[in-house]
Amino acid sequence: MTSRPAADGPVPTPRHAAQAAPLLAVRDVILRFGGLTSLDHVDLTVDRGVIQAVIGPNGAGKTSLFNCLTGVYTPQEGTIEFTSDGHTTPLVTGSGRRRRSRKPHAVNHVGVARTFQNIRLFAALSAFDNVKIAAETRYRTGPIGAMLRLPKARANDKSTDERTEELLGFVGLWDAADEQASSLSYGVQRRLEIARALATDPQLLLLDEPAAGTNPTEKRELEQLIRRINSERGVTVLLIEHDMRLVMAVAQRITVLNFGKVIAEGRPEEVQRDPAVVEAYLGSAEEPESGSAPEGTSGGTSGGTEEVHRDE
Repeated sequence: MTSRPAADGPVPTPRHAAQAAPLLAVRDVILRFGGLTSLDHVDLTVDRGVIQAVIGPNGAGKTSLFNCLTGVYTPQEGTIEFTSDGHTTPLVTGSGRRRRSRKPHAVNHVGVARTFQNIRLFAALSAFDNVKIAAETRYRTGPIGAMLRLPKARANDKSTDERTEELLGFVGLWDAADEQASSLSYGVQRRLEIARALATDPQLLLLDEPAAGTNPTEKRELEQLIRRINSERGVTVLLIEHDMRLVMAVAQRITVLNFGKVIAEGRPEEVQRDPAVVEAYLGSAEEPESGSAPEGTSGGTSGGTEEVHRDE
């Protein structure tokens, strides 16, 4: 696969990415709900250092796929493996009645973070505190150490504050650090949610329709932010998105789902010309509204956070 120049598109794939084991490997995954098959023998690989997109019409199984990756759903068949530092971690284990997915917090612990279609922030807390809560998962010393203010706990508090400040600056929200999350514009809330996901120091960032509900200016800012997350922080990005302009601008590889099946995969220019994709998605209707209704049920890994919605 030939990478496009960084100036005209996303960051080129690192030379070693194709030679090493993929960061994420999804093989022959089947997910059923009663008589409905949501994912039908889905295969997906994500190499380190890339920006990759999953597209398809509403109901194609995109969010169901993310829910399987993050432990919200357990597929009945297939394997999902995450490889980090030469160590492969199965995200789904067992078989039959003993089949289990790793819990969402355990998936996050191995290096996978996620944002949601419906923004999930602590609405009553400041932007700073929203990010700090996530950052604290990296430096947790336990309740006793925190209560007694042991040296390690104090050092961790300082590290957490510094990391929170750095991340707010990275996404362009330092000036909004003290503002209540619910008072921020929808596009700013999107960036805040991304900062919170980055606070857990992921190797793989899953973005579920990050452009939904944003205006053209916010979409351009989001495009640049996704590129910077990839190029400056070295984070691999897998995104679900309906906005094809954004997808074509940032993605190096695209997987297309339709009725739970992978119907195409390849470079953006290849996918755009694929007759099956044109018939099923690109040419079937006008592009959906950015704030279109969520596909299916996004599940929950928000830890009790309150959802923040835009006033229509």
